[in-house]
Amino acid sequence: MLAVIIAPTVSLTFGAKPGAHAIPSSLGLARTVVMRALLAAGVSAVFVSTARCAQQPVVVQPGAPGAPSKTLPSSTHAVLPPRSPADVAFMQGMIFHHAQAVEMTAMIPSHTQNKNLRTLGARISSSQSEEIKFMKRWLAARDESVPRINTKRAMPGMEMPDKNMPRMPGMLTPEQMEALRHAKGGEFDRLFLTGMIQHHNGALTMVKDLFDTAGAGQDAELFNFATDADNTQRAEMRIMETMLKKQTLEEKR
Repeated sequence: MLAVIIAPTVSLTFGAKPGAHAIPSSLGLARTVVMRALLAAGVSAVFVSTARCAQQPVVVQPGAPGAPSKTLPSSTHAVLPPRSPADVAFMQGMIFHHAQAVEMTAMIPSHTQNKNLRTLGARISSSQSEEIKFMKRWLAARDESVPRINTKRAMPGMEMPDKNMPRMPGMLTPEQMEALRHAKGGEFDRLFLTGMIQHHNGALTMVKDLFDTAGAGQDAELFNFATDADNTQRAEMRIMETMLKKQTLEEKR
């Protein structure tokens, strides 16, 4: 005898008041017809409560090519994939890298009236602040050391990193940061754009170094983050290069 599992018949009530008789749906009628045909053919029908099924999930582990799948206990928990030391170093270093970018954007409101630069700065600050949170969560979930950045509030939601934080590729020197702090107007715009292009280029170098390292970048979350960061920063670099060229032409007039 072949056993067929069929979910319970569904009944619907169309526009009826509470207590009115339910009208069987076409799905329920079709299921009834199929059941009768199966029973007539000698097939036993087994009814399983959908609520009961939901309470007893089945975890299936796919087998290797040519090997059968295995049914695991419902208490089975997912295990994070193995990671390379380069993955951890990348995330820790990128936290410091992003922190300096946020520090740079925090200067914009008080240093320039350039609306396009203000819009770009807000976008960079928002995206990189959220990415810092993601990287910290990623490290904490894997019991890895989460960098502590000594911060002071320059503006609500803005983090100012410690001057002694390690320098990653493309990060501005203390002298460059000091020059940026003292610049205003067009001079600030120029220093910010050249500095942030340098900064973004450094991030691209970090991503390339990660993927060039054997065994690194295999973690799905890290892979998606790194590739998204690469694409985003390339796009922002094109925007900043265009803004810088426009400013240079205007200054020559």
